[in-house]
Amino acid sequence: MFKQPHALRYSAQDQLVWKVLFDRQTALLHRRAVPAFAQGLAALGLRREAIPDIDALSAEVFARSGWQLVPGERQVGLTAFFALLAERKFPVVTRLRSMSEFDFSPQPDLFHDLFGHLPLLLDSAFASFLHALGQAARPLSSSDPAAWRQLWALYFFTAEFGLVLHQEQPKLYGAGLLSSAGEIHHCIGEQTPRLAFDLATVLRTPVRDTRFQEQYFVLPSWEELSASVGELSGLMVGEWQVAA
Repeated sequence: MFKQPHALRYSAQDQLVWKVLFDRQTALLHRRAVPAFAQGLAALGLRREAIPDIDALSAEVFARSGWQLVPGERQVGLTAFFALLAERKFPVVTRLRSMSEFDFSPQPDLFHDLFGHLPLLLDSAFASFLHALGQAARPLSSSDPAAWRQLWALYFFTAEFGLVLHQEQPKLYGAGLLSSAGEIHHCIGEQTPRLAFDLATVLRTPVRDTRFQEQYFVLPSWEELSASVGELSGLMVGEWQVAA
């Protein structure tokens, strides 16, 4: 069982980074994020004053959603990540970005995972989507890289950089957007393509996680999330049958 003196070992500089990031993102996300984000943020009691205790936060998430947090010092591999999702467990990187990465952190960090991902774990439809992605990965073979790329692309362009229509307006819900001021400004720029979500297009789009995205995909509704997993699973099964 993970025991955290993380709140004790984070430095004063880390606490400042958390506070400034929290203040800036909450201001930027006003009326831009999907309502479920603000609701989850309030329900979890995440606040600007201090980096939260991960043990206590995990207990709160579990009580409200049945999900558990799995902290670690670095990002887990692809197969381990989806295996955790299948067990309703979410990995959390304990490293916090530096001041130099304020606008854009090329790798997930504590702020990205806690602020960006956790609030939406309390939304039953979104949590079910993540769980379904994990289950879809279970039959995949390590010798089928194309299927893994497709699964990762669906996760990446939804849970990390997705938008969804709410009252006919596109709202942010991907954690890579919610946790990055630079990505938000890039996403809402007049010249940045925001395309209607189409699974075939999403699966063909290269995943680039070290720079701002070249385009974003807008879901028509939350219901499309679960439908996309079923459609992807059907495509992968069809490919296996053809190969056989």
